[in-house]
Amino acid sequence: MALSKLERRKKIKSRIRRGMNGSADRPRMTVFRSNKQISVQLVDDLTGHTVISSSSLEKEIAAHKGINKTEQARLVGQRIAEKAKEKGIGSVIFDRNGYLYHGRVKSLADAARKSGLKF
Repeated sequence: MALSKLERRKKIKSRIRRGMNGSADRPRMTVFRSNKQISVQLVDDLTGHTVISSSSLEKEIAAHKGINKTEQARLVGQRIAEKAKEKGIGSVIFDRNGYLYHGRVKSLADAARKSGLKF
């Protein structure tokens, strides 16, 4: 019997997350993608806290009217890299959270790399 889309993503997610663990000096950068928005968090897995977060719902990003979702993801990637630099974080572990690495997820990751984050 075939798995549903959510069950398949959950299985992929657990397989990916098995090998990664974020710390305070190198947090895990996890992406969440909904139909309309995209958000990203830097998580310290040792303490279980979110260090930094950014979303397409932030005022600076939501103010850009008429841009597509891929461009929104690019702006979110730039914003998370800026916030990470302010906190002194230069390197992260990228967690695509079970999503395929193309489209909005790839746009976010490429923008974060161009803005100075290493992963």
